[in-house]
Amino acid sequence: MSNGFGSYTGGNCCPLAKEIIDPPLYIFNHFYHPQEVPIVHTIEIINQHHCVPIPKHIIRSETKDVFSSANKKQNKSKRK
Repeated sequence: MSNGFGSYTGGNCCPLAKEIIDPPLYIFNHFYHPQEVPIVHTIEIINQHHCVPIPKHIIRSETKDVFSSANKKQNKSKRK
């Protein structure tokens, strides 16, 4: 069978063409793995000391020896 373009064999009447190579398509598969990252949280403890006045009552006693005579009492009563 002839179609006017040459012999017809295998259902294709055209000669083989040079292949065209298309640039590749990239497919990325992402894999995630846990990675520990140390995070340091610094805490500063500050001890503040405050003086608070608190009353402290001190009782001081004094002892006096006083001598008196009976004459002084009589003299005072006479003057009145």
